[in-house]
Amino acid sequence: MEKKSPQNVQEQRLRELLSRGLAGDARAYHAFLQELSAHLRAFLRRRLASLPDDVEDLVQESLLAVHIKRHTYDRALPVTPWIHAIAKYKLIDFLRRRARGDLLTDSLDDEFDLSSPGDTEASDARRDLGKLLESLPERQRLPIIHTKIEGLSVAETGRRIGMSESAVKVAVHRGLKALAAMIERKA
Repeated sequence: MEKKSPQNVQEQRLRELLSRGLAGDARAYHAFLQELSAHLRAFLRRRLASLPDDVEDLVQESLLAVHIKRHTYDRALPVTPWIHAIAKYKLIDFLRRRARGDLLTDSLDDEFDLSSPGDTEASDARRDLGKLLESLPERQRLPIIHTKIEGLSVAETGRRIGMSESAVKVAVHRGLKALAAMIERKA
């Protein structure tokens, strides 16, 4: 009998949990997000060894993107490459922002556009995200909306809502973490 590699075991487990979650099994989806968090953390740590403080933000952004785009996953294909593609897009966005010196702005890629006309699932995801954002305190919600959705810089956001740049960064980080926790609880 052939021994399965740890990667194959993990792929099979993530794929099974996501498939069950997409079929309506909330516990399986919660377990998927938990295991995915650890997987993404390791994946991104290897790529950001010199920037360990930024890994958790990217993990949360990637989890949120996976949740929003879950309807695009093709169950006939392996899940890990799909997840890695999403995480790589988030990593590339981060590196671009870093190169520009604007670390916490993020324009939504066309691929992650939540407002594509006629796409019911994307509309549902946008509505879900709106509800999740509304449940955040204003001090976290506004910095996320301005930096992550509207694409304003941290400095512009701080001026607009009367917060220091460091307070905006902290609020975005805490808000993304709270959103990920809400998604896990709802799953």
